[in-house]
Amino acid sequence: MRILEANRVGWGASGRNGGQMIGGLSGERRLARALGPDGDRQLWDLRWAGHELIRTRIKRYDIRCDLKTGYADVAIKPRHLRELQESHDYLQRHDPPFEFRLLGRDETRDTIGSQAFTGALVNMGNGHLHPLNLCLGEADAAVQQGATIHEGSPVTGIRHGDKPKVETKHGSVTADFVILAGNAYHAVAKRLRDVMLPVNSYIIATAPLLPQQIATVNPLDLAICNPNFVIEYFRLSADKRMLFGGRCNYTGDDPRVITDELQPRMLRVFPQLDGLPIEFAWGGRMGIPLNRVPQFGRLAPNVFYAQGYSGHGVNVTHLAGEILADVVAGTSERFDVFARLRTWRIPGAHLFPTPLVKLGIAYYQLRDWL
Repeated sequence: MRILEANRVGWGASGRNGGQMIGGLSGERRLARALGPDGDRQLWDLRWAGHELIRTRIKRYDIRCDLKTGYADVAIKPRHLRELQESHDYLQRHDPPFEFRLLGRDETRDTIGSQAFTGALVNMGNGHLHPLNLCLGEADAAVQQGATIHEGSPVTGIRHGDKPKVETKHGSVTADFVILAGNAYHAVAKRLRDVMLPVNSYIIATAPLLPQQIATVNPLDLAICNPNFVIEYFRLSADKRMLFGGRCNYTGDDPRVITDELQPRMLRVFPQLDGLPIEFAWGGRMGIPLNRVPQFGRLAPNVFYAQGYSGHGVNVTHLAGEILADVVAGTSERFDVFARLRTWRIPGAHLFPTPLVKLGIAYYQLRDWL
C-alpha cells in the first residue's frame, strides 16, 4: 500500500480537529431507511464502530494520544431539552454497555462548570483525545505493517484503466485500486467538486489552567458540544488547557483574528477564565455535504472515494477506512448502502465556496436564534 500525502501526515482535519470522539453519523434517518427493515439496529452498530477501531488500535500499537472517556451534549433552549430527552430515550432503548444520564440545570452547572446551559446529556461511551497524535500513531502502525507514505506528494491527476495510474509532480504510482481520502482538501476529481462545501472551523487554546480554576471548569473532564447548527465545542487538554472551538466569520489563519472572535464566546461560557492568556489558535477545513450524509462512491470500478463527515470525522473516518478496505477486498455491502444514497449537488460550488458557505452559515444561525 502506498499513501500519497500532499503535505505531511495529519496536516489536514485529521490533525487539526477538536479531538472529540463522538458516536453517530450525520444524516442518520436517511441511512436507517436505506439499511432496510433492520436499519435501526444496523445503524446503532455503525454509530460506535469507529470508537471500537480507535480503542483497539490505541491498545494494539501503544498510541499515546491522551484518550479519555466522557462527553456531554448541552441545552440552551427548551427545544434542546426535548432533543436531549429523545436522545436519552434512544440510548435507553438500546441499553448500551456504558453510563449515560440526563441532567437538569443545577446538575449541569456543577458538572460543566458553567451557568450557560439549561441541561445536558452525559454519555460515557464517547470521549476525547489528541487527534494529531492518534493520526501519527496510526501512520506509524501502517508503516510497520508494510505501507509506504510519500509526504509532500500532491496528486495532480488519475489515469483510469485496468491499472489506474496516480500522477504527482515528481512521479506516479500504478495500482490495482485507488482510494481518494482527501475529504475537504482534495481537488482531483471534478465530479466531486460540487457535492460538498468546505467549511472552516477554528480553535483557541488557553494557557494551562491554575489549580483553583481546574476545580470550577469542567471538573469531570468531559468533551462538550452545544446543540446549535453552528456549533461550539470545548474540552480540557491533557495539560489542562481549555480548547474552545467553533465557526467564525473568517477564512484565514491569523491567530490574533481567531482569538479575537472566539475568546469572547469562550468567556460567555466560562467567565471564570477571564484574564487567562490564549497561547495558541488555529483553524482547519471540514467537508459538509448538503444532505449531511457521508459520501461513498466509485469514480471507476477500481477507484473509490469517501468524504463529507460533517464534523464527526474522528469516529466516522475510522469506519470509512474499514468500509473502503472491505470493498477493495471484495465485500461491498456496507459501501453500497452509502453509495446508493442520492447526493445533492450545487453547480459551481467549487468556484464560489466562500459566499455559499457564508450564506449557509447565516441560514443556520437564523435557525439557531429561533
